[in-house]
Amino acid sequence: MSDVAVQFLKRILAPVLALFAVMVGLGLLITKVLEKTWPFTVEDTINRDFAANRESFGNVVSFIFSTIGSTPVIIGVTAVVAIILRLTLKRWREPLFLCAGVIAQALIFFFTTLLIDRQRPEVAHMDNSPPTSSFPSGHTSAAVALYVGMAVVLVGLTNRTWLKTLCWLLVLVPVGVAVGRLYRGMHHPTDVTASFFNGIMCVWIMARAILDRSVQWTRSTLSSRKVAATHR
Repeated sequence: MSDVAVQFLKRILAPVLALFAVMVGLGLLITKVLEKTWPFTVEDTINRDFAANRESFGNVVSFIFSTIGSTPVIIGVTAVVAIILRLTLKRWREPLFLCAGVIAQALIFFFTTLLIDRQRPEVAHMDNSPPTSSFPSGHTSAAVALYVGMAVVLVGLTNRTWLKTLCWLLVLVPVGVAVGRLYRGMHHPTDVTASFFNGIMCVWIMARAILDRSVQWTRSTLSSRKVAATHR
């Protein structure tokens, strides 16, 4: 087996499969074991409160954030940002990291919904329901992976504290997406909470595997570094 394949299995595939197992475990715990245990018993109340307090401004804002987390927008923004990073930085590390994080969360989300059967909240839904389980929230998970991933990349490219702070404000985008999905009656609170976990973990996994420059993916790279070290 090649060095690249070994590193892929060790640093990407194994952690992603482990995360998938954890997500399925969380889904089973929430829907089968702890469904009638506090604080999970108050989820319906939260959904009803959101539905009861809908108004025109909130409808518009929630629609905007819900759209930001939709599949076409996520794919489009990811592609555009990845291309810009590639053309600007003249390397593949950052664009690959961003794309890998978004793809990983999408795969985990999709296969988790196949195993976890959870109905959407019993309130009026403001969006069409895709034929997937309510657990987890795909919109939220995708937004977390994309915008937290963007923040990680941009923070790593600047040394100025105020710019780093501005970059981290991107984290507010998935927060808005999560609240918007709750407001529109599309998910339970634990659906979006689990999605934050999924998205953040995918970003962390890909950052360790792709952004970490100390990671050696090939023997040739390792050998060249050893040779360079001997000539110092």
